Amino acid sequence: MTIDLAPQAMTPQVMTLEDYLNHDDETATRYELIDGMLVEMAPESPINPTIAMFLAIHFFQQGIPHHCLAIGHEIQVPAQKVTARRPDLVVHSDASAAAILQDRILRLNQPVPRLVIEVVSSSDTNQKSRDRDYVHKRENYAQRGIPEYWIIDPAASIVLILQLINGAYQEQEFVEHQQLASPTFPDLQLTANQVLKAGL
Repeated sequence: MTIDLAPQAMTPQVMTLEDYLNHDDETATRYELIDGMLVEMAPESPINPTIAMFLAIHFFQQGIPHHCLAIGHEIQVPAQKVTARRPDLVVHSDASAAAILQDRILRLNQPVPRLVIEVVSSSDTNQKSRDRDYVHKRENYAQRGIPEYWIIDPAASIVLILQLINGAYQEQEFVEHQQLASPTFPDLQLTANQVLKAGL
């Protein structure tokens, strides 16, 4: 009789949304839940949180109440298995702000925010990171019905503003000194360079 001593491959455990919300591996590692699997997020460039904070302050100065601006809020999105995304900045509606303050995540049956913003990490060297923001999150946020989505890509020196029209995003690209045109916030006075350099 032959005994197989080779280690057996472990099947990754599919997590529920509650498993994910209660997960704590006692590290500073950031995760998203993708199709029921815990996926480690790539390390952020130092400019990414600076851009998110710059925009949060700018929106606040434009009259968006502080309770509608959030860094770190998570949004459940439609997928074959449970998936949760963590945008770099969320501009909530009053309804979505009220909903998430009653929970730790915006669930599928809850109101959507007015705008989500992603700052791409290392799009010139990390294809996975680029695809996550340009392809996968674009699909997720459109399916979730979020009316406006920004992709800010410091490596490519562009800002994309995507507006949801008939269930799909239509994009407009902004570079250098072009002023951003947000359909949700038409009074916004920012250029692409101001955003990409976080006001520096």
